[in-house]
Order: sequence, then structure tokens, then C-alpha cells
Amino acid sequence: MDYAVFTTNNLWMMICIALVFIMHLGFSLLEIGLTRAKNTINILFKNVMILIIGILSYTLVGFSLMYPGETFSGAVFGFSNLGLLLPSNGLSADYADGAYTFYTDFLFQAMFAATAATIVSGAVAERIKLSSFLIFSILYVGFIYPITGMWKWGGGFLDTIGFYDFAGSTLVHSVGGWAALVSIILLGARIGKFKEGKISVIPGHSIPLATVGVFLLWFGWFGFNGGSVLSADPATTSLVLVTTCIAASAGGLGAFVVSYLRYRDNDLSMILNGVLGGLVGITAGADLMGVIDALVIGFIAGVLIVFAVAFLDSLRLDDPVGAISVHLVCGIWGTLAVGIFGELAGWSQLLNQFIGIFSVGLFCVASSFFILFGLKKSIGLRVTKTEEIEGLDAHEHGTAAYTSLGMNES
Repeated sequence: MDYAVFTTNNLWMMICIALVFIMHLGFSLLEIGLTRAKNTINILFKNVMILIIGILSYTLVGFSLMYPGETFSGAVFGFSNLGLLLPSNGLSADYADGAYTFYTDFLFQAMFAATAATIVSGAVAERIKLSSFLIFSILYVGFIYPITGMWKWGGGFLDTIGFYDFAGSTLVHSVGGWAALVSIILLGARIGKFKEGKISVIPGHSIPLATVGVFLLWFGWFGFNGGSVLSADPATTSLVLVTTCIAASAGGLGAFVVSYLRYRDNDLSMILNGVLGGLVGITAGADLMGVIDALVIGFIAGVLIVFAVAFLDSLRLDDPVGAISVHLVCGIWGTLAVGIFGELAGWSQLLNQFIGIFSVGLFCVASSFFILFGLKKSIGLRVTKTEEIEGLDAHEHGTAAYTSLGMNES
């Protein structure tokens, strides 16, 4: 292979690593913006620790679980070795057909690994014990996420049957979404969310921060999807970036239109989640879709956001940032869309997509329930009523994010 092409491919992948890394800042700002100021340090602490846990656990076991090698082709489980074992050709153009080096491959995938736990963080915000959340994150990011990823991206059984998920509508977003759903069922709603048969709005403390967070996520998604081409191929990369951007825009528009028609209200938070829903929706098939396909997929995702938020409220399920609506509902929709739109559309592909959604969903629900229920019965999942009312920053961290909320001020 031409060394210049190898270098260009690897450089593009490195840029995408940085873009996906920035998404963790976006998640952090979105989450603190849509929640109350008294829990800001707690949420930021969790998001920093998620990234640390994700990188280290993926280094030790996750990468080898997700990519165990051809020996485990078509399998449900595989494991190659503990830690990172550099292949003899790992830093040359002979690795991965000259698309990137072994270490670039690892680091790009490691940036994805922590995202699943970040999704859960938003759903359980303001009421989960820090210790329980960190233990859950270690187990979920270290083992559950890479096992499901292996089923498709590591050559496992879903890859064998023809299931398709380009950048993770199911394998990243729904994996986090299923765990988020189980989490909020076991945790229960925040104090004051549902009282006397009515749904109360608990407003976030900074919509500007949430908006900046969404812009950073949109920006980072160009690396999330663009890097998933796994090379700097001009044709495919440009297509993926275009479909990604169009779907995000259409998602925001869909959420705006339906939210306004339903509530007669210009709700910025709903539009922000609509943008994210469009991004999640296009992620499974960003390389397969045309411009109109991406627009329709994104718009429907935005519409789904509005109804999913209302549906969860009707079930008395409290999701402070709309994580389940965005990542689970739109992740399922985006995965199914591969069988409805684009190059692979057809009944056979749609069936394959259903099998993938069901398999991943069943495993994630069972595994997350096992972990979380075990934590609930042992060290407990939820903070005390006093801690929740007074804020987790004060009780879990002994400090406050803002001077006006400072403790023991003189």
C-alpha cells in the first residue's frame, strides 16, 4: 500500500478519536444543564470516572472480548488475551489493509466503550449512589458492552446472519438505553416528580449549558460516524458526514413541529433531544442512506422523541435528560431503518435487524438487572431522602459547583 494513503487513513482516524473524546464533554454539559445545580459536581464526577473506567477496562479486557480474532467467528463469546498484545504488523500498513495501526484501532474503539455507561448516567441522575454507579460502570463497560459488540463488529453470530449496525444505533446506544431503562425502574422516580397523580416538571438549572452540550455532541458525531468508515475513503466518508448532519437537522425539526403542535410550546430541550435522536437514528445506516433517506429517518426520530418522553412520564418512569427516548427508542428505530431504507432495504434484512435488536436487548436487560439488583440488595442503589433533597454535591463530595451554593460560607 502507498505509505501516503496509510498515513492519511491513520491521521483521519486519529482526528475522529479526538472528536469522539469531545463527545464526553458534550454528554457532561447536557446532563448538568438538564438537572439541578445541587447535583452538578456529582454528575461531572461520574462522567469523568466513566471515561477513566472505560479506557482502563477496555485496555485490560474489553478490546480482547470485542475483537477476539477469527477463531471465534460466528460465536457468542470469545477472548484473545489479557491486556493489549501488539501484533507483529500492528504498526505497519500490513495491519487492517493499511487503514490504521493497531493502537489507533484500539483507541478509537475505547472512546466508544464509555458511551454506554454515560447514557445510563443521565437517566439515573440526582438519585443514585456514587459507589453503586461506579461498580455498575466497571462491569457494564468492561464486560457487557464488548460482548454485545463482538456479536457484530468482532465477527460473532449477528455478523454471520447479516445483522447490520454501521456505528452503533444498537451496539452502543441501545446497549446503554436498555441498562438505563432497567436502572430507572429499580431506582424509582426523583422526589417530587410524580405527586398526587400529576407529573411535575423538574427544570434543569442551565439550558445554555445543555445547548452547548448538544452542539459538542453534534460536532463529535462527525467523528463517531465518520471514523466508523475505518479509513479516509473520500466517497464513503463524505456520504456518512452528509447523512449524519441531515439526520440531526431533521431530528430537531421533527421534534420542534410535533412538540409545538402537541403542546403549543417552543420547547428548546425537546428540540435538543430531537437533534440527538436524529443522530442516533442515522448511526446504524449512515453509509447506506441517501439524502432523502437520512432526512426521513431523522425526522421520524425527532417525532418519536416527543411521544417517547410523554409515554415514559405516563408510566411514571423518571428520566431526567431523556436518555431512554434518545438512545433506546431512536436506537431501535435507526436499526430497523436499515431494513426499510437504503441499500440493504428488504424483508430479509428487516428480520435480521429484529433479531439483532432482540438479542442485544434480552442480554442487556438480563445482565443489567442482575448487576443492579445485586447492588440494590447489597450496598443499595439509591441515596437517602435527605441526601437527595439537599443535593448529592454536599453529601457525596462535600462541595458545591457554584459559589452561590457554597457550603459553610463566611
